[in-house]
Amino acid sequence: MRFLTLTLALAAGILPFATAADRSKTDERLEDSAALFTEIMGAPDKSIPQDLLDKAACIVLVPGLKKGAFVFGGKYGRGFAVCRNANGQGWGPPAAIRIEGGSFGLQIGVSSSDVILLVMNERGMKRLTSSKFTIGADATAAAGPVGRNATAQTDALMSAEILSWSRSRGAFAGISLDGATLRNDIDENKAMYGKEWTSKEILGSGAQPPAGAAKLIAALNKYSPRETR
Repeated sequence: MRFLTLTLALAAGILPFATAADRSKTDERLEDSAALFTEIMGAPDKSIPQDLLDKAACIVLVPGLKKGAFVFGGKYGRGFAVCRNANGQGWGPPAAIRIEGGSFGLQIGVSSSDVILLVMNERGMKRLTSSKFTIGADATAAAGPVGRNATAQTDALMSAEILSWSRSRGAFAGISLDGATLRNDIDENKAMYGKEWTSKEILGSGAQPPAGAAKLIAALNKYSPRETR
């Protein structure tokens, strides 16, 4: 009887609270992503170059990517991918992603950094909408330049499907994320949309963005309202 009572209590009471808690964490990550992007673009001399942002098809924001190492190193973070609407005007609904990667070497320490990726073309967007892909192996990538008006006319930048930056301890710079894997975060998508949608089902779909994404989408529209080619 006690087992039955506990089971009924879980079904009727605790599970909704757990769902609400998951949603709260998701909203917090969305807020952190909006703050990350706004802070980076609010520093003209140390921001993502405007011409690259305006040409990007999608953006990935990962606030607080964790890096830990004790001989074996690894990276882990959760964030969001957002792509432009089909007509290039404005930004669509966010899809949750996980970023994971590893390395091997004599390294000791734990750190946290914010990561931003720009997906520059249709090839990169196709990678982003797959179930998972590895930067450097499945998609060409390069460290992005810094500065609102920094030139981007180099072969590496022009041919890259993905450009990447990191902010750590206040310093913002282009970094290489070769070897890191991005995959769908189905649990987070369910918290946002109530359905176990994949990135492919969300990005560019015209789905209604969750209320918690309003600040993020507003920030993206403020700094790059339309795609340019």
